Amino acid sequence: MTEKTRKETYFYDVHGSALGGQITGPFEEFIEVQAAASLPTIGGYGSSRAADFRFKETISFQSAYTEVMGAYDREDGGYHSLATSVVEGLNILGVVTADRIVARASSAWKPGEEESRIVSLGSQFENLRIGGGPIDVELNADVLVKARTFASLKNEFQTNAAFRTIAENPLQTGQLQNPSDKTRVFLCSLVKDIKGIPPGVERRGNMLHVRDFGRIFLAEVVAEPGRRALTMLRLELGCTVGGSASAATVMGGGSTWP
Repeated sequence: MTEKTRKETYFYDVHGSALGGQITGPFEEFIEVQAAASLPTIGGYGSSRAADFRFKETISFQSAYTEVMGAYDREDGGYHSLATSVVEGLNILGVVTADRIVARASSAWKPGEEESRIVSLGSQFENLRIGGGPIDVELNADVLVKARTFASLKNEFQTNAAFRTIAENPLQTGQLQNPSDKTRVFLCSLVKDIKGIPPGVERRGNMLHVRDFGRIFLAEVVAEPGRRALTMLRLELGCTVGGSASAATVMGGGSTWP
C-alpha cells in the first residue's frame, strides 16, 4: 500500500515517563517529570534519559529512560508503535525499592480495523521490595498479550472471574465498575497475583496498603478504544509525607480519520 492509496490517516498517541508526582506535606512541591518522551501524531522516534535522581531524600533512582517510536510498515500496510519506560534502582522513603521496573506498550493498526491492537509484553518488576521483604508480582498473561483491544478487555472482565475480581473495584473505594457497551474508559490492572506480602501490608486486588506509609497500586491500566495507558507503580502517600507519585508509565495506540 502506497501513500497515495491510503484512505485513512492514523494519528499516534504514544508517550512515556519514568517518574513524576507531587508532595503535599509537610511541604508542597511538584516532583518534576523525569525521562519523559512523546511522539508527534505523525510518528517518528524520541528518547530521554535521567541518572542519579534524588528528591529531598524522599524518592530517588539510579537511572531511568523512556523510548518511543512509531512508523508505517509498507510491507504489511500497518501502523506500528512502541513505548518503553524503565526505572532502575528505585527507592521511595526506604519502604518501596526495586532493582528495575519496566513498562512497555506496543500497538499495531491496519486500515479496516476498528481500533489499535495493544500488548504490554515485557512489562515487569525486578526485585520489588516493601519494607525490605521481596514481593512476587505475577502478571496476567491473558491481559498482557491476548486482550489486545478495548472490546476484548471488556470481554475478559465478563468471562474471566479471576480478572474480574482484580478489576471490579480498581481504586478500592467500594465503587464497582461493570463495563457495558457504552463504557468508554475501563480501569484495570495487569496483576494476577501478589505473593510474599510482609506483616503490616494488606492486599486488596492490585493495591497494597502499607501501614504508616500509604497505598501502592501495581501495573494499573487505563484503557480506551484505540489507546491504553500503563502505570507500573502508583503511590498515594498517607504518612508524615503526603502526596502522590508514579513510576514507569507508558501510553500506546492512536486514532484514525475518517
